Amino acid sequence: MESLLSYAFMQRALLAGLLISITCAILGVFLVLRRDAMIGHGLAHVTFGGVALGLLLYLTPLLVALVVAVFSALGILKLKERAGLHGDTAIGIISSLGMALGILLVSVAGSFNVDLFGYLFGNILAIDPEEVWMALILALVVLITIVLFYQEFVFLTFDPESARTSGVRVRRLDKLLAILTAVTVVLGMKVVGILLVSALLVIPAAAALQVARSFKEAFMISAAVAGVSAIAGLTISFYLDWPASGTIVAVSGLLFLILFQARSYRKPAPEE
Repeated sequence: MESLLSYAFMQRALLAGLLISITCAILGVFLVLRRDAMIGHGLAHVTFGGVALGLLLYLTPLLVALVVAVFSALGILKLKERAGLHGDTAIGIISSLGMALGILLVSVAGSFNVDLFGYLFGNILAIDPEEVWMALILALVVLITIVLFYQEFVFLTFDPESARTSGVRVRRLDKLLAILTAVTVVLGMKVVGILLVSALLVIPAAAALQVARSFKEAFMISAAVAGVSAIAGLTISFYLDWPASGTIVAVSGLLFLILFQARSYRKPAPEE
């Protein structure tokens, strides 16, 4: 472990990986319980279009992707409200358009360059100090927002109708959660790439909900699963020369299976 930490790029990768993975895991608990887990997958497709646009215009891809993802998240909510569409249908429309935009822009650019390939599959080992600071700031914004609106988010997650009748501004909170999800997806893109970022939102949260006995316990277990996945995934990838993004997700999947099995031992299925 000492030899691993002696490299500056690994120090940056571990710090950014921990920050982003834990942020994704905490937000993922809300999304999984609200049955909105697929919004992360949809926004990841949209982010592809944002990255392609940034590269084409010679702008910072991360910032362009962030703007595109935020507006797309709000667009999904508008489609659900105005067109009366189910959440998965709205996500499917926006994500398809985002992916189509990305493909068109790549075609216009005339190349599928290394930069875009890195965003698709993740390149955490090449993360620079500026991106670490950006990850730190955005992660803090997401976490502080969740802390400030914790009670409202919990109420909205378990009983949205009662929350609405109690005077909770449900529409505003839905928008806030959508924006937080968009920010988190863009953050996770650098760790595991566009194609796998939804796994950071879903797998640790789903693993935690297998064994958690309370909402706060679900947060802690989800964060722990994400943290262990990031550290173990990066360590394994460093020593075995495996892709870091795939290894992190694979470790989180293994932890999900372990906790799923632990739940089955603790709560045996009733006899038919």
